Amino acid sequence: MPTPPDKPQKSPLSVAGWITLAVLAAFFCVSLWYAVKVWTSMAGVAMSGWGWTFLGLGIVVTIGLGAGLMALVFYSSRHDMDR
Repeated sequence: MPTPPDKPQKSPLSVAGWITLAVLAAFFCVSLWYAVKVWTSMAGVAMSGWGWTFLGLGIVVTIGLGAGLMALVFYSSRHDMDR
């Protein structure tokens, strides 16, 4: 007895999901293009030691803030506080 053909698998995303994914990908591409454009246009700009210091501090504070907020999200999830 032959086996029935497999049912075609349904995509996990609906049409609206695919449209949203396409729009987000377009936003990503535009932001990447703009970042490269700005980065290359500032090739001749020199930054002082204070500029590098504050750039480094900004990076550290941003990463610390992101990590702290993610820790709070996981903590509240573990302790059943997000109802």
